[in-house]
Amino acid sequence: MKEQTTNITTVNGASKGKRFWQTMLQQKYLYLMSMPFVIWVIIFSYVPIWGWLMAFQNYRPRNSIMNQDWVGLKHFIELFTDERFYLVLRNTLAMSSMGLIVSFTVPVIFALLLNELRQQFFKRTIQTIAYLPHFVSWVVVSGIVTKMLSTDGGAINDFLISLHIIDHPIQFMAKGEWFWSIVTISDAWKETGWNSIIFLAAMSGIDQELYEASTVDGAGRFRKMWHITLPGIRTTFMVLFILSIGHLVSIGFEKQFLLGNPVVVDYAEVIDLYALNYGINLSRYSYGTAIGIFNSVVSIILVFLANYIYKKVTKESII
Repeated sequence: MKEQTTNITTVNGASKGKRFWQTMLQQKYLYLMSMPFVIWVIIFSYVPIWGWLMAFQNYRPRNSIMNQDWVGLKHFIELFTDERFYLVLRNTLAMSSMGLIVSFTVPVIFALLLNELRQQFFKRTIQTIAYLPHFVSWVVVSGIVTKMLSTDGGAINDFLISLHIIDHPIQFMAKGEWFWSIVTISDAWKETGWNSIIFLAAMSGIDQELYEASTVDGAGRFRKMWHITLPGIRTTFMVLFILSIGHLVSIGFEKQFLLGNPVVVDYAEVIDLYALNYGINLSRYSYGTAIGIFNSVVSIILVFLANYIYKKVTKESII
């Protein structure tokens, strides 16, 4: 009996292996098409991990990475004892949290409104206008925002003065407590149209019979959006939301670098900009690498934690 069971297992294993290779042959062109992207990921995402060794060394460019002075966790200890790091972490979490909320609520609302438009020409026109800012460089966007908020002929100040809301121009770019909101609103204006594309695609996949049945039951547009459209894109929303949580501490530095100035530096400096200033500009390569490792580890933990909570609540998982 034991011998028969072994033979059956061997046969099943062989048949599975045969089916695997048959599938590989049938889809060989798809695998070949994906190879350049796999190679790109390996070269630019996995090979650089070798450089993490620098975080445990006093790295000097004149020596190879294996011929450096090993210092263990020295740079991590310096990182967590630096008061500036916690100020930068505050700015990063504040701006990333505000951006996370706005970058999901506004595009979803925008996609819902677009989805309700029945005049196709008008709908495409609105979509095109909304998408265009995404393709504009942050250098240009920062110039537009700075000019709009300028005290010398800035449109916002002129508008507020014309309505007699204020008597004198406000120096928006010199108020640190307003900097987070300025960055968040600027990013929302630039990316709302682009971020709504995925939600619009998810809405187009909802069964139209559901809408027809709700119409028969007397449901209006808002009830259809609340009870059909939003539940229909819930999975897409949660997948994107969980993945975005992983970037809470890795939000880049372009917006903050271009919109910031010495007056608001205590509100504008984020972790990536901190790594640039301390790691590259001051030639503290090991310290900069330690900051990068901190970012990566925290990002991975946040993604798995968010997925764990989502799985506990909904019994679903994206990982």
